[in-house]
Amino acid sequence: MVSPSNDIRKASAEAESRLNLHFLTCRKREDVYRVTKAFADRGEWLGYEAKRYTQCLVKEFERNGVNLAPSKKKELENLGARIEELSLQYAQNLSMDNSFLLLGESELAGMPLQFIKSLEKTEDGKLKVFLRSHNVTPILEHCKIRATRKSIAVAYGQRCGKENLDILENLVQIRHKYAQLLGYSNYAEFTLESRMARTSEKVFEFLEDISENLSDLAMEELNVLKDLKRREDGDSPFGMEDLLYYMKRAEEQHLDLDLGEVKQYFPVNLVMSGIFKIFQDLFGIRIEENKDVEVWHETVCLFSVTDVSSNELLGYFYLDIHSREGKYAHTCVLALQNGNLSSNGTRQIPVALLLSQCPKQIDDNPVLLRFSEVVTFFHEFTHVVHHICIRATFSRFSGLRLDADFIEVPSKLLENWCYESISLKIMSGYYQDITKSVTSSMCTSLRRKRDLFSGLRLKQEVLLCLIDQFIHSSENVDILELLKHLHPKVMLGIPLLEGTNPASCFPQIVIGSEAICYSYIWSEVVAADIFAAKFQEDLLNQYAGLQFRNKVLAPGGAKDSLEILSDYLGREPAIHSFIESKTRNSL
Repeated sequence: MVSPSNDIRKASAEAESRLNLHFLTCRKREDVYRVTKAFADRGEWLGYEAKRYTQCLVKEFERNGVNLAPSKKKELENLGARIEELSLQYAQNLSMDNSFLLLGESELAGMPLQFIKSLEKTEDGKLKVFLRSHNVTPILEHCKIRATRKSIAVAYGQRCGKENLDILENLVQIRHKYAQLLGYSNYAEFTLESRMARTSEKVFEFLEDISENLSDLAMEELNVLKDLKRREDGDSPFGMEDLLYYMKRAEEQHLDLDLGEVKQYFPVNLVMSGIFKIFQDLFGIRIEENKDVEVWHETVCLFSVTDVSSNELLGYFYLDIHSREGKYAHTCVLALQNGNLSSNGTRQIPVALLLSQCPKQIDDNPVLLRFSEVVTFFHEFTHVVHHICIRATFSRFSGLRLDADFIEVPSKLLENWCYESISLKIMSGYYQDITKSVTSSMCTSLRRKRDLFSGLRLKQEVLLCLIDQFIHSSENVDILELLKHLHPKVMLGIPLLEGTNPASCFPQIVIGSEAICYSYIWSEVVAADIFAAKFQEDLLNQYAGLQFRNKVLAPGGAKDSLEILSDYLGREPAIHSFIESKTRNSL
């Protein structure tokens, strides 16, 4: 992912493949399972975490089918291989799709000249618009010609239509068989077993609760958009092709915000030092750069993290944030080494890596970050600090492999600091005079931009999460009919675009988030509850920060996620703070 050498990257990928195969084999070792199960059944625990660790091992073996009869094991293996094959095929169909529309320049009225120039021209003067998000989203936001927006939205929603829909329907049935072989009633039950939500019923209840509580806000927002459309386009019905376009028009009317100007206040080095200061002040840690250490590229830096009160070394992290050829192209955090306690009482130090793709500074011109990149850095750095602050005994409970509906809670919580004046001023400064931080009016506008049309945007997310949960908690579902039924119900009467099927071009439902698409909204809701209860009145309250570090970050996976949050809040998380935060900033 990071080596400048192509040979090393290739060798590493091969080694990783061999390791993955080895770990898969380990998880199917009957002899190890029998010994572990016998130990678990004796109940002679060394402590709570050892008990949880042993129970997790037993459950992992059983979820891999170790306790099945040989014929059932073979069937499970075949189903697993088929699931992997179909999932890959679905993703490849989307990535290899090169469909496009040919449009005349007049059909793209309202589009910036730079966008028009970026399009390939045919011999007869038509513009070739490939159906990729970097083309589709700008057209849906800016093109004044409704017929163009509709044709683009329909074509984008039809990508890999029948082929991927057939794959998904087949995949869902195979997953259902896979789960039933392991003793679960459906695939969602299998997936949700170790999550905070626990059951499909709880997920449905959560999504419907969110949707219902947002309906008034979303309807208010939709009426604003319909009014704009009526003034510009008469009384024609409002469709999905109108949503982004009129959101953009409303944003231009309601916000006095120039994102190009905002960017000038966020030089990357100042942003990172500001983020470090906020986390140090909040969590009682000290971050220091380690000079003269061996790294894989000259632009990479290593930092140590120590506890301020005890001076104990907590961990290390690398920053590899500048782009270069061959490097992994996305911003993310990797756990290079997990923390744990060895049998002789010494602690293995956790090590993390934050990867990103900032351009390298040229001469004296500072690298400036878009505001969205500032939020991403803050979000990802929270994962770094979370990893380093985990104090679990077992390596298994360290790292970032925590429950999908828990792992994003700290990062979604800390994102709130990116929209408050006190913290924004700490990590901003005009690139020609860093003593001038972002203005209070800019901070207010950035927060309003975040919350503008949040009701309608969340309704769209809820719709896809419901589809995901429905198809994975039932044996046989007509996905298209389900969408036609749910779409107008959730989206306040706006029908599904004729001829489209979002399920055929929604990769999360196939790879990585199947049956747990709800997790991101769940994390946002919990984060909003914690923010309102603990931090909203005092963002730099170190007492609250240390409590969060010790009660929420430190346990890692050594305690049940819901138990961790309930202990910290003094009750189970609730949705009312999340709903209030959205309705408070309505139009």
